[in-house]
Amino acid sequence: MNGKTMKPETIAIHTPGIGRDGAVAASIQLSTTWQHGPAYENLHGFTYVRDTNPNVADLEARLAAMEGGAVAAAFASGMAAGAALLAGLPEGCRVIFHHDLYHDFRNLAAATFPVRKIEAVFIDMTDLEALGDALTDNTALVWFETPSNPKLDIIDIAAVSRLAHEAGTQVAVDGTFATPVLQRPLDLGADYVIHSLTKYMGGHSDIQGGAVIAREDNDAARALFATRKVTGGVLSPFNAWLVSRGLQTLHCRMEAHCRNAGVLAEFLSAHDRVETVHYPFLSGRAGEDIARAQMKAGGGMLSVEIVGGRDGALAVASRVKLILNATSLGGVESLIEHRASVEGPTPRSPQGLLRLSVGLENADDLIEDLDQALDF
Repeated sequence: MNGKTMKPETIAIHTPGIGRDGAVAASIQLSTTWQHGPAYENLHGFTYVRDTNPNVADLEARLAAMEGGAVAAAFASGMAAGAALLAGLPEGCRVIFHHDLYHDFRNLAAATFPVRKIEAVFIDMTDLEALGDALTDNTALVWFETPSNPKLDIIDIAAVSRLAHEAGTQVAVDGTFATPVLQRPLDLGADYVIHSLTKYMGGHSDIQGGAVIAREDNDAARALFATRKVTGGVLSPFNAWLVSRGLQTLHCRMEAHCRNAGVLAEFLSAHDRVETVHYPFLSGRAGEDIARAQMKAGGGMLSVEIVGGRDGALAVASRVKLILNATSLGGVESLIEHRASVEGPTPRSPQGLLRLSVGLENADDLIEDLDQALDF
């Protein structure tokens, strides 16, 4: 059997090309440096931890195989991964972002693009006509999340990729919410997939990491490794080992996350204190047909807009007892957060919006907690 015939669940455990050397569980290699020849000859396949190390190389092989990519580059965080991809763009180009975007990537563009005369354009990418109008000769990259953060907009990866490629533009998809278990953007035409490994990949709220997986092993993809080396955004061996371990249970965990989130979405959509529920597979929601076509399930994330705006949302967040008020997502525990407060003094999210990362608790217990919190 090989990577072309094995299913993704098997690939995560038996990644082609990764040897076990007799050990069932991979070991952790913490050395920061390896012996080399007197003229810096590479004698052992590794030289210095900022280049790579055995655990990082193991993780990258798993990620590339699971996404169907040619090469993967792991970083110390999701932000470091995204920043490395943006660092390779030419001066004076244009980047088109979907307007519902993780706020720190918006902040990164605002802080770094003007120096390099890069233009950032924010549009509604669910509107393909708007995307067609925004594409220009100097557009270097189209970047979006699907489902998006925090409103879970669904963007047609295949359609956007076709339009962008016709204009000579590359496509990067942040797949953190979906993971390769539910959605493989490279199969649908994207050039890059970005992940915060901190979230579902690690799965236990105890590591930080990021990655970019490229469809082709070319100069642009290889530039990611050069950027990582000179900027030092390297993933630690221990964190790489933890993520590799997490990937082996990702499919099982995602099944439970999706099942719980779907139950909560149905409950919340029928509650009179909830104005709107944002969940990809919710019946009748905009983008549901696209979500069902390109995703295997609806995911473990949802957001709700509460009656009463900011006051109503904060009332619910202050009343939950089981669900934790905390940033991040993808862990075994359910988390809730008021996104406008998290985003700082100029938030983009509605004041009444709460984002939920639905964990692995029993769904009945989560419903009971939300039901009492909504009784404000």
